[in-house]
Amino acid sequence: MPSIFTVAPQNLEEMRQQVLERFAGLIESQNRTNHFATNVGELVHDINADIAIGLRNAIQLIERTDISPAEKQAVQVQLQGEIEHAKRLDATLALLLRERQRQWGENSDDLKRIMFDFSRTLENLAGTLIEKDLLERQSHVLENIIISHEKVSQWRLFVQEILASFHAIFPFNFFFIAFAEESGLVLYLYFLGDYSDEVKSLVRSKLIRDMLEKLNLPADTLTDIEEFQMPAPAGAESIDDISMITVAVPELDILNLAGVLGVAYGSLQKLSVQETSVIRSILAVMVMVVGSSKALSKTMSELEYYSTHDPLTGLHNRRYFNEMMEYEIGRSERHAHEFSVLMLDLDDFKDINDTYGHPCGDTTLRGVAEALRSVMRLGDLATRIGGDEFAIILTETGQEGGKVVAEKLRTELRGMVFEGLGGKTFHITTSIGLITYPHDAQNLSDLMAGVDIGLYRAKKMGKDSVCTVDAVEDKVQTGRIIRDHAEKLRNYLSTDRIIPYYQPIIDCKTGEIFAYETLARLCEPGGATISAGMFIETIEKYGLGRDLDRVIIRKSLDALKQTLNEGKAAKKLFINLSAQEIQGRGVLGFAEQLCHELELPPQNLVFEILERDAISDMTHMRKFLSELQKKGFSFALDDFGSGYNSFHYLRELRFEFVKLDGDFVRNMLTSKIDLALVTNLAHLCEDLGILMVAEFVESGEIMEKLQEIGVAYAQGFHLGVPTPRMA
Repeated sequence: MPSIFTVAPQNLEEMRQQVLERFAGLIESQNRTNHFATNVGELVHDINADIAIGLRNAIQLIERTDISPAEKQAVQVQLQGEIEHAKRLDATLALLLRERQRQWGENSDDLKRIMFDFSRTLENLAGTLIEKDLLERQSHVLENIIISHEKVSQWRLFVQEILASFHAIFPFNFFFIAFAEESGLVLYLYFLGDYSDEVKSLVRSKLIRDMLEKLNLPADTLTDIEEFQMPAPAGAESIDDISMITVAVPELDILNLAGVLGVAYGSLQKLSVQETSVIRSILAVMVMVVGSSKALSKTMSELEYYSTHDPLTGLHNRRYFNEMMEYEIGRSERHAHEFSVLMLDLDDFKDINDTYGHPCGDTTLRGVAEALRSVMRLGDLATRIGGDEFAIILTETGQEGGKVVAEKLRTELRGMVFEGLGGKTFHITTSIGLITYPHDAQNLSDLMAGVDIGLYRAKKMGKDSVCTVDAVEDKVQTGRIIRDHAEKLRNYLSTDRIIPYYQPIIDCKTGEIFAYETLARLCEPGGATISAGMFIETIEKYGLGRDLDRVIIRKSLDALKQTLNEGKAAKKLFINLSAQEIQGRGVLGFAEQLCHELELPPQNLVFEILERDAISDMTHMRKFLSELQKKGFSFALDDFGSGYNSFHYLRELRFEFVKLDGDFVRNMLTSKIDLALVTNLAHLCEDLGILMVAEFVESGEIMEKLQEIGVAYAQGFHLGVPTPRMA
């Protein structure tokens, strides 16, 4: 594209002159074109008029010509068509010229408007353009502003680096940064050059006064000043007045950070418009640098703090506790010191949250933290592990010293009064576990496991107590075995290694098999089987009973269906359930669905639950029995007689079977008391319409005695051992 300039302009004014001349030439050229088109249009109009007259004369001449009427009419029609063409051409040309006239008018107006806008823009640009040298110096300053982690953390020194380049553009006297913080006004003041104490005092007073005003702070706000002296040419000995250029730190309210920064200079130094513009642009960049660095530095400090502290109580957190435990173990080992660890858990803290709300619970936890701080010695460490659990490291403290501190803490917390909703007051108690290194354990994992055992023991003893732990190694090993069992059981459940075994239940009158009790067995990879009874503590602790119950129910019903398909008579199946199932875990719906799919009558299933589990949750037990009987299943109370109040729940609950505790049956031939209990319980069940199953029948003599007493059913190794198939 050709340039609009005939000769390259040397300055803005020359550029403006050349462009305006070119615009004027374009307007003049357009006017000439417009005039020429108008003349051409008039000429065409005149010619068309002459042609039309000639054609009309020709038509009249044809009428007088001696030719046939048909030929005469054809020529007249042709001549009349030519006349019409001339008229349309004339009208079309007139329309075209009018449209061109309109466009030429608009273009002319646009060109004039653009010409005037360009002239004004160039005039404004001329007033704002900065000299090339000044721009280069500005670029040099900005090139040095590169933020890094080190510069953020050491942002005061970073500012000095920037100011050294900044000062080369404009030799200002002072640079300042002011922040409104919780403690008051914080002023960072940089002196460029040496100044007398009088000048420095004047600068401080003015800057403090102006900053308080700009940040809307009271005149009596506490002010903290940090000063920096930077090498520069000698400063003025006296300054009559101080002028400033300032820029506010923007949009940092979310970080509670408000501030101002800028430069200050003596009144004798005058700035041009260009210099002021450059300084403001550099200050705008420094606002981002200083504001962001200050905010990031503050945020990094907070993150560093909260990485090791609990935000609610201000105590150190679990992460820091673990680090210090490792450190204290190493230190105590090197210096042959003891140290003790206390683990505190507030008793029934959930009740506080449920009764008074979580804000009240948070206030309670903060109060506990203050109590811990008041009891701790310098060098001890109090931490919040999580929830309502706290841990304390007592350095160079043996078990006896640990007990003294623990009792003091327990007493202190017990005596504290907290206020709940409506002004009601409440108290708290605390259970505390205590362990000592190296007396009780020698590594971190054993120390933590051991102090947990001590805390658990304190809870079992009735809470509000302090407990130490003995034989940590054995207890920890037991815990690990239970944990290993849990993983093994989960693996067996997922790999289908749980199989049912069936022990016959014999009708004491006929001697025939009345039913089978289903017993879970774990099949080892080598083929050996393990009784699920070995895992009973693991099943209860880790809540694996639900999955185990469903596997046994499904496989037992499949086996029962198989016996029916083989033409054998259907027998009842007694299936043990975990205690959690009475709380509405859906096992009855699961069993009902399986019975429907396999076309088995629900009457063939008898569900067993241990007596101690049944009476521990009577409310859910009633609902469970009601639902069970609606679906057509039967129920057996296992280990009958082992509870402390058996007669009470015989009156409260309705069920079909009781399985007499085997300890009574085993000794009934040698113990008159056991014999009397078995006899009377059998008669009681008979009177109540409940069928009794006697367990642990290990000899023919015991079986004969049960038959003599009138017990309905019996089971035991003498009558049949568990096998993987029903007979």
